[in-house]
Amino acid sequence: MTDILAVFRSRSQAIDCNIRLRTHGVPANLVNTPKEANIGCGLSVKLPQNMLTRAKAIIASGKYSAFYGYYMTRNY
Repeated sequence: MTDILAVFRSRSQAIDCNIRLRTHGVPANLVNTPKEANIGCGLSVKLPQNMLTRAKAIIASGKYSAFYGYYMTRNY
C-alpha cells in the first residue's frame, strides 16, 4: 500500500493542515517526516493515496506558506 506525505517546514502549519483535512473527511494523521525527505520541520501529514486529489485541493485552499510538497512512501 502506498501513502502520501504532505511535507511542511512548519510544525504549526502541519498540525493545522492535519485538522483541516480531517474536518473535510480525509483520514489524515501526523507522522514524523522520514530523514530521506531531507526537508521539513519533523512533522508531515500522512494520507492515503486514493485521497490525494481531494487533499491537494484542501491544502491549496489553505495557502500554507511552509508547505514543501508531497512524498510517496510504501508501507508493507
